[in-house]
Amino acid sequence: MALVKDAIAFDGVGQTFLTDTGPLTALSGVDLRLDQHEFVAVLGPSGCGKSTLLRLTAGLMTPTAGRVSVFGKPVDGPRDDVGIVFQQATLLPWASVADNVVFPARHMRGRVDAQDRAQAQAIIETVGLKGFEQRLPGELSGGMQQRVGIARALFLNPDILLMDEPFSALDALTRDAMGFELLRLWQASPKTVLFITHSIPEAVLLADRVVVMSKRPGRVIADLRVPLGRPRDENALRTPEMQDYMAHLRGLLIHKEVA
Repeated sequence: MALVKDAIAFDGVGQTFLTDTGPLTALSGVDLRLDQHEFVAVLGPSGCGKSTLLRLTAGLMTPTAGRVSVFGKPVDGPRDDVGIVFQQATLLPWASVADNVVFPARHMRGRVDAQDRAQAQAIIETVGLKGFEQRLPGELSGGMQQRVGIARALFLNPDILLMDEPFSALDALTRDAMGFELLRLWQASPKTVLFITHSIPEAVLLADRVVVMSKRPGRVIADLRVPLGRPRDENALRTPEMQDYMAHLRGLLIHKEVA
């Protein structure tokens, strides 16, 4: 079956917030397309509206200008086919790993059945947490908590996965390990991924395309395909070609942040 073009589409999207000191425009005139099962990373200076793009896609807010659509339909609220992973795992601290993973079913239907439990167990094993099913979040490392958050986002098998700097709070070694874990999961079960990050190497290692945003009000200033085949490893970023590519991205970010 052919994959769908424009699985996620932003058409002239703007977002203005009303604050105590007056209106604040986070996004202006954003046009962007993601095809089904495409992995797109978004880079940009702090405050440029990267997380706002994600929340608009998730249906957690409505744009003040333009339109956001998923599979051709305007986003008018949260969808079951969209999974979200935030900067912090945001787990229920009193619930076990297994109960956190099945929480979407309990939230939607008010109950969890044996099939849900079996599906959760399979995902828990996939993210490398077998044996930790009954542990509480406070008993887990930061990287393990993020694995639980990813497992919960994957529980309903969404076609779209939104990730808002999911590894930013982790140490460098754990962050690298989680990036490769995400690649493994994505290759095993492809999703349309919108990935927010401040890390140029992380964006290049993971994504098919890298989108660069300007400073606030955020708009797309570059949309570049990553010239790197798959599968990938850390050595792939050390070639002269990829060093030049990352330097170009860094130049765009530095120029536009101070412009």
